[in-house]
Amino acid sequence: MKQQKILAVGLITLFTAGNLKSQTQKTESKIPKTVFIIVDGIPADLIEKLNPPTLSEISKVGGFASAHVGGQKGTYSQTPTISAVGYNSLLTGTWVNKHNVWDNDIAAPNYEYWNIFRIAEKNNPKIKTAIFSTWKDNRTKLIGEGLDQAGAITLDYKFDGLEYDTVKFPHDKDSHYIHRIDEAVSDEAARYISADSPDLSWVYLEYTDDMGHRYGDSPQFYDAIKTADEQIGKIWNAIKHRERNFSEDWLIVITTDHGRGASGHGHGGQSDRERSTWIATNSHQLNDHFKDNPGIVDIMPSICNHMNLRVPEKILEETDGIPFIGKADVTDLKAEKKQDQITLNWKNLCKNEKDKIVIYITETNNFKEGKSDIYQKVGEPELQQETFSFAVKNNSNFYKILVKAPHHYANVWVVN
Repeated sequence: MKQQKILAVGLITLFTAGNLKSQTQKTESKIPKTVFIIVDGIPADLIEKLNPPTLSEISKVGGFASAHVGGQKGTYSQTPTISAVGYNSLLTGTWVNKHNVWDNDIAAPNYEYWNIFRIAEKNNPKIKTAIFSTWKDNRTKLIGEGLDQAGAITLDYKFDGLEYDTVKFPHDKDSHYIHRIDEAVSDEAARYISADSPDLSWVYLEYTDDMGHRYGDSPQFYDAIKTADEQIGKIWNAIKHRERNFSEDWLIVITTDHGRGASGHGHGGQSDRERSTWIATNSHQLNDHFKDNPGIVDIMPSICNHMNLRVPEKILEETDGIPFIGKADVTDLKAEKKQDQITLNWKNLCKNEKDKIVIYITETNNFKEGKSDIYQKVGEPELQQETFSFAVKNNSNFYKILVKAPHHYANVWVVN
Protein backbone atom coordinates (compact mmCIF):
# COMPACT_ATOMS: atom_id res chain seq x y z
CA MET A 1 0.00 0.00 0.00
CA LYS A 2 1.15 3.46 -0.74
CA GLN A 3 1.39 6.05 2.02
CA GLN A 4 0.07 9.31 0.57
CA LYS A 5 -2.60 10.94 2.73
CA ILE A 6 -4.59 13.74 1.16
CA LEU A 7 -8.16 14.94 1.50
CA ALA A 8 -10.07 17.14 -0.88
CA VAL A 9 -13.49 17.89 -2.19
CA GLY A 10 -15.29 16.89 -5.41
CA LEU A 11 -16.49 18.20 -8.85
CA ILE A 12 -18.77 18.43 -11.81
CA THR A 13 -18.44 17.15 -15.25
CA LEU A 14 -20.61 15.42 -17.62
CA PHE A 15 -21.76 12.00 -18.13
CA THR A 16 -22.70 9.39 -20.56
CA ALA A 17 -25.84 7.62 -21.37
CA GLY A 18 -24.20 4.78 -23.24
CA ASN A 19 -27.63 3.29 -23.93
CA LEU A 20 -29.71 6.22 -25.22
CA LYS A 21 -28.74 6.00 -28.88
CA SER A 22 -26.38 3.71 -30.77
CA GLN A 23 -22.95 5.21 -30.16
CA THR A 24 -20.78 3.31 -32.61
CA GLN A 25 -21.08 1.61 -35.96
CA LYS A 26 -20.00 -2.00 -35.55
CA THR A 27 -20.02 -5.07 -37.71
CA GLU A 28 -22.58 -7.33 -36.09
CA SER A 29 -20.40 -10.40 -36.59
CA LYS A 30 -17.56 -8.96 -34.48
CA ILE A 31 -17.71 -9.34 -30.71
CA PRO A 32 -16.64 -6.21 -28.77
CA LYS A 33 -13.89 -6.78 -26.22
CA THR A 34 -12.08 -4.35 -23.91
CA VAL A 35 -8.93 -4.26 -21.84
CA PHE A 36 -8.04 -1.14 -19.88
CA ILE A 37 -4.61 -0.68 -18.35
CA ILE A 38 -3.57 1.64 -15.52
CA VAL A 39 0.16 2.32 -15.35
CA ASP A 40 0.69 4.05 -12.03
CA GLY A 41 1.86 7.62 -11.58
CA ILE A 42 3.17 8.89 -14.93
CA PRO A 43 2.54 12.55 -15.83
CA ALA A 44 1.75 13.39 -19.43
CA ASP A 45 4.98 15.32 -20.01
CA LEU A 46 7.09 12.19 -19.49
CA ILE A 47 5.09 10.16 -22.00
CA GLU A 48 5.53 12.98 -24.50
CA LYS A 49 9.26 13.21 -23.70
CA LEU A 50 10.02 9.48 -23.90
CA ASN A 51 7.52 8.58 -26.67
CA PRO A 52 7.39 4.88 -25.69
CA PRO A 53 7.09 2.72 -28.84
CA THR A 54 4.09 0.59 -27.85
CA LEU A 55 2.01 3.56 -26.72
CA SER A 56 3.05 5.36 -29.89
CA GLU A 57 1.95 2.44 -32.09
CA ILE A 58 -1.41 2.15 -30.32
CA SER A 59 -1.96 5.91 -30.54
CA LYS A 60 -1.30 5.90 -34.28
CA VAL A 61 -4.08 3.34 -34.68
CA GLY A 62 -6.48 5.37 -32.54
CA GLY A 63 -5.32 8.42 -30.65
CA PHE A 64 -3.37 9.96 -27.78
CA ALA A 65 -4.74 12.70 -25.54
CA SER A 66 -3.49 14.78 -22.68
CA ALA A 67 -6.03 14.19 -19.92
CA HIS A 68 -6.72 15.05 -16.29
CA VAL A 69 -7.60 13.70 -12.88
CA GLY A 70 -8.57 15.55 -9.72
CA GLY A 71 -12.11 16.64 -10.53
CA GLN A 72 -12.81 20.32 -11.02
CA LYS A 73 -10.28 22.23 -8.98
CA GLY A 74 -11.69 24.38 -6.21
CA THR A 75 -15.21 22.96 -6.41
CA TYR A 76 -17.24 20.28 -4.67
CA SER A 77 -15.74 17.58 -6.89
CA GLN A 78 -12.06 18.38 -6.36
CA THR A 79 -10.49 14.95 -5.97
CA PRO A 80 -7.16 13.89 -4.40
CA THR A 81 -4.54 12.88 -6.96
CA ILE A 82 -3.92 9.58 -5.17
CA SER A 83 -3.79 6.10 -6.66
CA ALA A 84 -6.88 4.26 -5.38
CA VAL A 85 -8.90 7.46 -5.74
CA GLY A 86 -7.98 7.64 -9.41
CA TYR A 87 -8.65 3.95 -10.00
CA ASN A 88 -12.15 4.31 -8.58
CA SER A 89 -12.86 7.42 -10.61
CA LEU A 90 -12.08 5.35 -13.71
CA LEU A 91 -14.09 2.34 -12.54
CA THR A 92 -17.23 4.29 -11.59
CA GLY A 93 -17.06 7.30 -13.91
CA THR A 94 -17.50 9.57 -10.87
CA TRP A 95 -15.38 11.90 -8.77
CA VAL A 96 -14.65 11.47 -5.09
CA ASN A 97 -17.69 13.40 -3.82
CA LYS A 98 -19.68 10.42 -5.07
CA HIS A 99 -17.56 7.26 -4.93
CA ASN A 100 -16.10 8.22 -1.50
CA VAL A 101 -12.64 6.67 -1.88
CA TRP A 102 -10.46 9.44 -0.49
CA ASP A 103 -7.13 7.65 -0.12
CA ASN A 104 -5.40 4.29 -0.44
CA ASP A 105 -7.05 2.94 2.71
CA ILE A 106 -10.30 2.57 0.73
CA ALA A 107 -12.16 2.82 4.04
CA ALA A 108 -15.76 3.31 2.89
CA PRO A 109 -16.45 3.11 -0.86
CA ASN A 110 -19.98 4.08 -1.84
CA TYR A 111 -21.05 1.15 -3.97
CA GLU A 112 -24.28 2.88 -5.00
CA TYR A 113 -22.16 4.28 -7.85
CA TRP A 114 -21.67 1.15 -9.94
CA ASN A 115 -18.29 0.20 -11.37
CA ILE A 116 -17.77 -0.95 -14.94
CA PHE A 117 -17.62 -4.65 -13.96
CA ARG A 118 -20.94 -4.46 -12.15
CA ILE A 119 -22.51 -2.69 -15.11
CA ALA A 120 -21.15 -5.32 -17.48
CA GLU A 121 -22.18 -8.35 -15.44
CA LYS A 122 -25.65 -7.02 -14.66
CA ASN A 123 -26.03 -6.16 -18.34
CA ASN A 124 -25.08 -9.67 -19.40
CA PRO A 125 -24.46 -12.35 -16.76
CA LYS A 126 -22.58 -14.42 -19.34
CA ILE A 127 -19.97 -11.75 -19.94
CA LYS A 128 -16.44 -12.94 -19.18
CA THR A 129 -14.44 -10.65 -16.86
CA ALA A 130 -10.83 -10.70 -15.69
CA ILE A 131 -8.37 -8.72 -13.58
CA PHE A 132 -4.56 -8.83 -13.60
CA SER A 133 -3.25 -6.65 -10.81
CA THR A 134 -0.24 -5.98 -8.63
CA TRP A 135 -2.60 -4.83 -5.89
CA LYS A 136 -5.29 -7.18 -4.53
CA ASP A 137 -7.35 -4.34 -3.04
CA ASN A 138 -8.32 -3.34 -6.57
CA ARG A 139 -10.54 -6.40 -6.74
CA THR A 140 -11.56 -6.95 -3.14
CA LYS A 141 -12.21 -3.33 -2.10
CA LEU A 142 -12.71 -1.16 -5.19
CA ILE A 143 -14.65 -3.63 -7.33
CA GLY A 144 -15.92 -5.19 -4.10
CA GLU A 145 -16.05 -8.70 -5.50
CA GLY A 146 -18.54 -10.86 -3.61
CA LEU A 147 -19.86 -8.02 -1.45
CA ASP A 148 -23.65 -7.75 -1.37
CA GLN A 149 -23.51 -3.97 -1.26
CA ALA A 150 -21.35 -4.00 -4.41
CA GLY A 151 -23.74 -6.23 -6.34
CA ALA A 152 -22.25 -9.59 -5.28
CA ILE A 153 -20.47 -9.93 -8.61
CA THR A 154 -17.74 -12.48 -9.25
CA LEU A 155 -14.96 -11.96 -11.77
CA ASP A 156 -14.38 -14.98 -13.97
CA TYR A 157 -10.60 -14.82 -13.73
CA LYS A 158 -8.30 -13.08 -11.28
CA PHE A 159 -4.54 -12.91 -11.15
CA ASP A 160 -3.54 -10.77 -8.19
CA GLY A 161 -2.34 -10.89 -4.59
CA LEU A 162 1.26 -11.59 -5.56
CA GLU A 163 2.44 -8.88 -3.18
CA TYR A 164 1.63 -11.33 -0.36
CA ASP A 165 3.80 -14.12 -1.81
CA THR A 166 7.10 -13.27 -0.13
CA VAL A 167 8.59 -16.65 -1.06
CA LYS A 168 8.29 -16.22 -4.81
CA PHE A 169 8.61 -12.43 -4.64
CA PRO A 170 10.80 -11.64 -1.61
CA HIS A 171 10.48 -7.98 -0.68
CA ASP A 172 13.54 -5.80 -1.09
CA LYS A 173 14.29 -2.17 -0.22
CA ASP A 174 14.66 -1.20 -3.90
CA SER A 175 11.15 -2.47 -4.80
CA HIS A 176 12.57 -4.79 -7.46
CA TYR A 177 9.97 -7.35 -6.35
CA ILE A 178 7.24 -5.01 -7.64
CA HIS A 179 8.97 -5.00 -11.03
CA ARG A 180 8.95 -8.81 -11.00
CA ILE A 181 5.28 -8.86 -10.03
CA ASP A 182 4.44 -6.47 -12.87
CA GLU A 183 6.27 -8.82 -15.24
CA ALA A 184 4.19 -11.74 -13.99
CA VAL A 185 0.97 -9.72 -14.23
CA SER A 186 1.62 -8.59 -17.81
CA ASP A 187 2.78 -12.06 -18.89
CA GLU A 188 -0.38 -13.65 -17.53
CA ALA A 189 -2.62 -10.97 -19.00
CA ALA A 190 -1.08 -11.51 -22.43
CA ARG A 191 -1.34 -15.29 -22.14
CA TYR A 192 -4.94 -15.30 -20.92
CA ILE A 193 -6.18 -12.72 -23.42
CA SER A 194 -4.53 -14.60 -26.27
CA ALA A 195 -5.91 -17.98 -25.22
CA ASP A 196 -9.25 -17.24 -23.52
CA SER A 197 -10.36 -13.82 -24.80
CA PRO A 198 -12.18 -12.30 -21.79
CA ASP A 199 -14.76 -9.67 -22.71
CA LEU A 200 -13.68 -7.06 -20.13
CA SER A 201 -10.28 -6.96 -18.41
CA TRP A 202 -8.37 -4.63 -16.10
CA VAL A 203 -4.56 -4.70 -15.98
CA TYR A 204 -2.77 -2.72 -13.26
CA LEU A 205 1.02 -2.09 -13.16
CA GLU A 206 2.65 -0.40 -10.15
CA TYR A 207 6.43 -0.25 -10.55
CA THR A 208 6.52 3.15 -12.27
CA ASP A 209 4.97 4.82 -9.23
CA ASP A 210 7.48 3.19 -6.90
CA MET A 211 10.38 4.52 -8.96
CA GLY A 212 8.85 7.98 -9.06
CA HIS A 213 8.48 8.06 -5.28
CA ARG A 214 12.00 6.79 -4.77
CA TYR A 215 13.97 8.71 -7.40
CA GLY A 216 11.70 11.44 -8.79
CA ASP A 217 12.34 12.52 -12.38
CA SER A 218 15.38 10.37 -13.05
CA PRO A 219 16.89 7.71 -15.31
CA GLN A 220 15.44 5.07 -12.97
CA PHE A 221 11.93 6.46 -13.41
CA TYR A 222 12.36 6.77 -17.18
CA ASP A 223 13.60 3.17 -17.40
CA ALA A 224 10.55 2.01 -15.43
CA ILE A 225 8.27 3.77 -17.92
CA LYS A 226 10.07 2.10 -20.84
CA THR A 227 9.75 -1.27 -19.11
CA ALA A 228 6.02 -0.73 -18.56
CA ASP A 229 5.67 0.07 -22.25
CA GLU A 230 7.31 -3.26 -23.09
CA GLN A 231 4.89 -5.02 -20.74
CA ILE A 232 1.96 -3.31 -22.45
CA GLY A 233 3.46 -4.44 -25.75
CA LYS A 234 2.93 -8.08 -24.78
CA ILE A 235 -0.77 -7.42 -24.16
CA TRP A 236 -1.07 -5.41 -27.37
CA ASN A 237 0.44 -8.32 -29.31
CA ALA A 238 -2.12 -10.66 -27.76
CA ILE A 239 -4.91 -8.34 -28.90
CA LYS A 240 -3.53 -8.18 -32.43
CA HIS A 241 -3.40 -11.98 -32.44
CA ARG A 242 -7.06 -12.18 -31.44
CA GLU A 243 -8.14 -9.67 -34.08
CA ARG A 244 -6.17 -11.42 -36.84
CA ASN A 245 -7.56 -14.86 -36.06
CA PHE A 246 -11.00 -14.30 -34.56
CA SER A 247 -14.05 -12.18 -35.27
CA GLU A 248 -13.42 -9.78 -32.37
CA ASP A 249 -13.42 -5.99 -32.11
CA TRP A 250 -10.87 -5.07 -29.42
CA LEU A 251 -10.61 -1.80 -27.55
CA ILE A 252 -7.49 -1.08 -25.52
CA VAL A 253 -7.34 1.99 -23.29
CA ILE A 254 -4.14 2.82 -21.40
CA THR A 255 -3.95 5.60 -18.83
CA THR A 256 -2.46 6.58 -15.49
CA ASP A 257 -4.07 7.41 -12.17
CA HIS A 258 -2.28 10.69 -11.36
CA GLY A 259 0.64 12.88 -12.35
CA ARG A 260 3.46 13.97 -10.07
CA GLY A 261 4.77 16.99 -8.21
CA ALA A 262 7.47 19.25 -9.62
CA SER A 263 10.37 16.98 -8.64
CA GLY A 264 8.56 13.78 -9.60
CA HIS A 265 8.67 12.30 -6.10
CA GLY A 266 5.21 12.99 -4.71
CA HIS A 267 1.59 13.55 -5.66
CA GLY A 268 -1.80 14.02 -4.04
CA GLY A 269 -2.32 17.75 -4.45
CA GLN A 270 -3.82 19.93 -7.16
CA SER A 271 -0.81 21.31 -9.02
CA ASP A 272 -1.07 21.22 -12.80
CA ARG A 273 1.48 18.40 -13.05
CA GLU A 274 -0.21 16.29 -10.36
CA ARG A 275 -3.48 16.60 -12.29
CA SER A 276 -1.83 16.01 -15.68
CA THR A 277 -2.44 12.53 -17.14
CA TRP A 278 -2.95 10.98 -20.58
CA ILE A 279 -4.99 8.41 -22.48
CA ALA A 280 -3.81 6.19 -25.34
CA THR A 281 -6.27 4.03 -27.26
CA ASN A 282 -6.71 2.14 -30.53
CA SER A 283 -10.35 3.23 -30.96
CA HIS A 284 -11.45 4.35 -34.43
CA GLN A 285 -14.60 5.97 -32.99
CA LEU A 286 -13.05 8.91 -31.12
CA ASN A 287 -15.14 12.07 -30.98
CA ASP A 288 -14.12 15.72 -30.49
CA HIS A 289 -14.23 15.39 -26.71
CA PHE A 290 -11.12 13.20 -26.86
CA LYS A 291 -9.14 16.18 -28.19
CA ASP A 292 -10.27 18.48 -25.36
CA ASN A 293 -8.48 17.22 -22.23
CA PRO A 294 -10.79 14.36 -21.22
CA GLY A 295 -10.94 13.16 -17.63
CA ILE A 296 -10.28 9.74 -16.16
CA VAL A 297 -14.04 9.54 -15.45
CA ASP A 298 -14.68 9.56 -19.22
CA ILE A 299 -13.16 6.10 -19.71
CA MET A 300 -16.00 4.13 -18.11
CA PRO A 301 -18.77 5.51 -20.36
CA SER A 302 -16.51 5.17 -23.39
CA ILE A 303 -16.02 1.47 -22.66
CA CYS A 304 -19.80 1.11 -22.25
CA ASN A 305 -20.29 2.61 -25.71
CA HIS A 306 -17.72 0.32 -27.32
CA MET A 307 -19.28 -2.75 -25.72
CA ASN A 308 -22.87 -1.64 -26.30
CA LEU A 309 -23.65 -1.98 -22.60
CA ARG A 310 -27.04 -0.75 -21.48
CA VAL A 311 -26.46 1.26 -18.32
CA PRO A 312 -29.30 1.52 -15.77
CA GLU A 313 -31.02 4.91 -15.82
CA LYS A 314 -30.23 5.64 -12.18
CA ILE A 315 -26.51 5.12 -12.86
CA LEU A 316 -26.60 7.29 -15.99
CA GLU A 317 -28.09 10.13 -13.96
CA GLU A 318 -25.10 10.12 -11.59
CA THR A 319 -22.19 9.42 -13.95
CA ASP A 320 -19.75 12.34 -14.19
CA GLY A 321 -17.88 11.17 -17.29
CA ILE A 322 -18.92 11.66 -20.88
CA PRO A 323 -17.84 9.32 -23.67
CA PHE A 324 -14.95 10.06 -26.00
CA ILE A 325 -15.97 7.02 -28.04
CA GLY A 326 -19.13 7.36 -30.11
CA LYS A 327 -21.26 10.49 -30.24
CA ALA A 328 -21.18 13.27 -27.65
CA ASP A 329 -23.36 16.35 -27.41
CA VAL A 330 -22.49 18.38 -24.32
CA THR A 331 -19.18 19.04 -22.58
CA ASP A 332 -17.87 21.47 -19.99
CA LEU A 333 -21.20 21.86 -18.20
CA LYS A 334 -21.16 24.53 -15.50
CA ALA A 335 -23.78 26.09 -13.24
CA GLU A 336 -23.87 29.36 -11.33
CA LYS A 337 -26.55 30.59 -8.93
CA LYS A 338 -27.22 34.28 -8.34
CA GLN A 339 -30.07 35.14 -6.00
CA ASP A 340 -33.06 33.14 -7.27
CA GLN A 341 -31.68 32.21 -10.69
CA ILE A 342 -29.37 29.44 -11.95
CA THR A 343 -27.50 29.82 -15.22
CA LEU A 344 -26.09 26.82 -17.08
CA ASN A 345 -23.33 27.04 -19.66
CA TRP A 346 -21.98 24.24 -21.83
CA LYS A 347 -19.99 23.49 -24.97
CA ASN A 348 -21.99 22.08 -27.87
CA LEU A 349 -20.45 19.20 -29.84
CA CYS A 350 -23.60 18.33 -31.74
CA LYS A 351 -23.70 18.87 -35.51
CA ASN A 352 -27.51 18.90 -35.69
CA GLU A 353 -28.66 22.45 -35.04
CA LYS A 354 -32.19 21.34 -34.15
CA ASP A 355 -31.25 18.95 -31.33
CA LYS A 356 -32.32 19.90 -27.83
CA ILE A 357 -31.46 19.00 -24.27
CA VAL A 358 -33.90 18.53 -21.41
CA ILE A 359 -32.95 20.01 -18.04
CA TYR A 360 -34.12 18.72 -14.66
CA ILE A 361 -33.40 19.81 -11.09
CA THR A 362 -33.70 18.40 -7.59
CA GLU A 363 -32.74 19.73 -4.16
CA THR A 364 -31.91 16.31 -2.72
CA ASN A 365 -29.07 13.82 -3.01
CA ASN A 366 -30.85 10.72 -1.78
CA PHE A 367 -29.11 8.55 -4.36
CA LYS A 368 -25.94 8.27 -2.28
CA GLU A 369 -28.00 6.37 0.33
CA GLY A 370 -29.68 4.09 -2.20
CA LYS A 371 -32.87 6.17 -2.37
CA SER A 372 -34.52 8.16 -5.13
CA ASP A 373 -34.37 11.83 -6.04
CA ILE A 374 -37.45 13.49 -7.51
CA TYR A 375 -36.49 15.70 -10.46
CA GLN A 376 -38.53 18.58 -11.85
CA LYS A 377 -38.26 19.60 -15.50
CA VAL A 378 -37.16 23.24 -15.89
CA GLY A 379 -36.51 23.67 -19.60
CA GLU A 380 -35.78 22.27 -23.05
CA PRO A 381 -33.31 24.57 -24.83
CA GLU A 382 -31.54 23.91 -28.12
CA LEU A 383 -28.02 22.54 -27.82
CA GLN A 384 -26.57 25.33 -29.93
CA GLN A 385 -27.65 27.97 -27.37
CA GLU A 386 -24.85 26.85 -25.01
CA THR A 387 -26.54 28.69 -22.13
CA PHE A 388 -29.85 28.58 -20.27
CA SER A 389 -31.18 30.34 -17.17
CA PHE A 390 -34.09 29.42 -14.94
CA ALA A 391 -35.58 30.58 -11.66
CA VAL A 392 -35.56 28.57 -8.43
CA LYS A 393 -38.24 29.07 -5.80
CA ASN A 394 -36.38 27.97 -2.69
CA ASN A 395 -33.17 29.39 -1.30
CA SER A 396 -31.60 25.95 -0.98
CA ASN A 397 -27.93 25.25 -0.26
CA PHE A 398 -27.90 22.37 -2.73
CA TYR A 399 -29.18 21.74 -6.24
CA LYS A 400 -28.47 18.74 -8.42
CA ILE A 401 -29.01 19.45 -12.10
CA LEU A 402 -29.48 16.74 -14.71
CA VAL A 403 -29.14 17.36 -18.45
CA LYS A 404 -30.49 14.74 -20.84
CA ALA A 405 -28.85 15.15 -24.23
CA PRO A 406 -29.60 13.05 -27.33
CA HIS A 407 -26.60 10.72 -26.85
CA HIS A 408 -25.68 10.95 -23.17
CA TYR A 409 -26.51 12.65 -19.89
CA ALA A 410 -24.63 15.36 -18.01
CA ASN A 411 -24.89 16.52 -14.42
CA VAL A 412 -23.69 19.38 -12.26
CA TRP A 413 -24.21 20.44 -8.66
CA VAL A 414 -24.72 23.86 -7.16
CA VAL A 415 -23.38 23.84 -3.61
CA ASN A 416 -23.26 26.84 -1.29
